[in-house]
Amino acid sequence: MISNQLSLNLSPFMAIYDIVVPKDNMLRQINDLVDFSFVQEELQNKYCLDHGRNAVPPIRMFKYLLLKSIFDLSDVDVVERSKYDMSLKYFLDMAPEDGVIDPSSLTKFRKLRLKDVNLLDMLIQKTVAIALEKEIIKSSAVIVDATHTKARYNQKSPKEILMEKSKLLRKAVYQIDEKMKDKWLFALLDG
Repeated sequence: MISNQLSLNLSPFMAIYDIVVPKDNMLRQINDLVDFSFVQEELQNKYCLDHGRNAVPPIRMFKYLLLKSIFDLSDVDVVERSKYDMSLKYFLDMAPEDGVIDPSSLTKFRKLRLKDVNLLDMLIQKTVAIALEKEIIKSSAVIVDATHTKARYNQKSPKEILMEKSKLLRKAVYQIDEKMKDKWLFALLDG
């Protein structure tokens, strides 16, 4: 369920952000200048308004995915970093003492709310367009490619990961001892 009410953060600790997150911090500027209400509007029909428990606000969930994209982090890493990085908490509109989501919530959000990869790309493109308009991003060339977005969320199979890691391990061993190539080749032929 998504609440129709806007949340008002009344934490007595909110002033700490003015001390630890400088005005020129990129995330602070994005958060202060970009109106993310378009995310709520785009995802409104993906939530029930009157049944179930309250959901994490879709804007916050989108911002987690945006942080993953900005900093090239995994679900687990972005959630872990948001526990202690005050600029991330500020960007996520959280009180300094608020707890973070479980990383599995990001997977559920992508699967249940962003079934269509194009929706995530569209939301990111809107965010980038607004950031360009507000001159938060100075570059005139910003590329958002659906292939890369989809690839990040469609992880490799365990077999592909193992094959890739074993190849890297073999290369590392060969750098230390070139003779291992022959030993492993003979072991494969004998086996």
